[in-house]
Amino acid sequence: MSNNPETTIPLSHLDPQGQAQMVDVSAKRQTVRQAIAIGQITMQPTTLATIEAGNAPKGDVLGTARIAGIMAAKQTAQLIPLCHPLPLNKIEVLITPDPDLPGYTIQATVKTKAETGVEMEALTAVSVAALTLYDMAKALEKSMTITGIRLLQKTGGKSGDYQA
Repeated sequence: MSNNPETTIPLSHLDPQGQAQMVDVSAKRQTVRQAIAIGQITMQPTTLATIEAGNAPKGDVLGTARIAGIMAAKQTAQLIPLCHPLPLNKIEVLITPDPDLPGYTIQATVKTKAETGVEMEALTAVSVAALTLYDMAKALEKSMTITGIRLLQKTGGKSGDYQA
């Protein structure tokens, strides 16, 4: 965004006085919308091997992280102040080992039929899944790093489709 007032795009989450506001989406029509987000958690190869072998001290690291990501997507409006509560029709969290990192790639797909999109829900799912994975494995390694959380794709809505 430019600092030049003549080319600045107005921010929908600010009222004329510059105060934060929740956008009124009541006039928008419901459409099918989907968002896909991704992120990584890197760790030592021995930590990855221990998780993959199912030998982490806290138990099922990946299953717990996957469920946490799903639950987080459903709670996004509770966590992000100006997000709308949405009926979510699909939440999928995939956690894939990647020995080249070493670590895991976390991908979340969220889908709805609503007046506004689900980008924040997908990003929240990835973030909380990564944090939960860290929590479940921190007894093995505290130097794990969560990186690269970003939107990969979104479809539907007035602003159209986006592909990273």
